[in-house]
Amino acid sequence: MSDSLSASSTPPFADHPFSEYPLAEAWQPTRFAWHAQMRLAGVDEVGRGPLVGAVVTAAVILDPARPIPGLADSKRLSEKRRTLLAADIRTHALAWSLGRAEAAEIDQLNIFQATLVAMQRAVAGLGLAPDAVLVDGNRAPEFGVPAEPVVKGDGRIPAISAASILAKVARDEEMAVLHSQYPEYGFDRHKGYPTAVHLAALERYGPLPEHRRSFGPVSRCLTEDRPLV
Repeated sequence: MSDSLSASSTPPFADHPFSEYPLAEAWQPTRFAWHAQMRLAGVDEVGRGPLVGAVVTAAVILDPARPIPGLADSKRLSEKRRTLLAADIRTHALAWSLGRAEAAEIDQLNIFQATLVAMQRAVAGLGLAPDAVLVDGNRAPEFGVPAEPVVKGDGRIPAISAASILAKVARDEEMAVLHSQYPEYGFDRHKGYPTAVHLAALERYGPLPEHRRSFGPVSRCLTEDRPLV
């Protein structure tokens, strides 16, 4: 039961898979039969749009006995709040794991397929085997257990929200490290996304080894016969 609910209150939609969390709308899986005590892993990714670095995924199995107040889509949270929640998730979840696909894999596979591979790696890294997996979006890879995509799941399903937070915090930390190595690119500001600042730096200094060569702005720089930094 959430700390925001009194001992005598009943959570809305108490028969849903995350009855310890007050959901804004009723939700039930359609691709598998949910039952109490199932281990449901939530999965999400961060980093499909940037021009540089890995796509990072996370898988989280929440502990019904230890609810984490404040879970939400990571994009709707401040950096400070995400960092605090990430620590709570790592402490209180039954299991969590990060997965990734590097820039070279993205160039080889394409960003969509690389994201699915990274999701599979996150689930494979869990210390506990899930009974089913819920994935943010409209597609789910093969995990060896039932899986269901949930459109806008990062704002609807607590375990997916938790995964989105862990993935976002992890990737932002990687961008901070990259910024310390190459401060002229401004990775601390845009996190690798194709902002005007990033595009201007790319044009001025050229691509880094960490840049995704198959992405248009990077590819165009490479066709200009500019060496990697």
